[in-house]
Amino acid sequence: MKFTEEHEWLRVEDDVVVVGITEHASEQLGDVVFVDLPEVGTEVSKDDEVVVIESVKAASDILAPIDGEIVEVNEALLDDPGKVNEDPMGDAWFFKIKPSDPSQMDDYMDEAAYQAHIA
Repeated sequence: MKFTEEHEWLRVEDDVVVVGITEHASEQLGDVVFVDLPEVGTEVSKDDEVVVIESVKAASDILAPIDGEIVEVNEALLDDPGKVNEDPMGDAWFFKIKPSDPSQMDDYMDEAAYQAHIA
């Protein structure tokens, strides 16, 4: 897994990258009440706003960590956005992206570096 400074996690599965938010981010947000996901097939560039999350405390955006095409979204979050609080590092992933430049993953932190970042 890789981690961004914006508290996203990235997990490579075959030729796609699964994107979610960390437990730390989920705790900072508070109870998530709404998630707006991108359309499958959308081409995105690194740092594009892709997902909007609304919680009882704030609204937050998830940015595209890499260039690529959105190939799947986690529609279960539309019906149950609270999953983001229950299992942020597992079942509550947001989208899967097929990277156009996989080397962009090299820019991100490993888990030890991320833990130091939030300490």
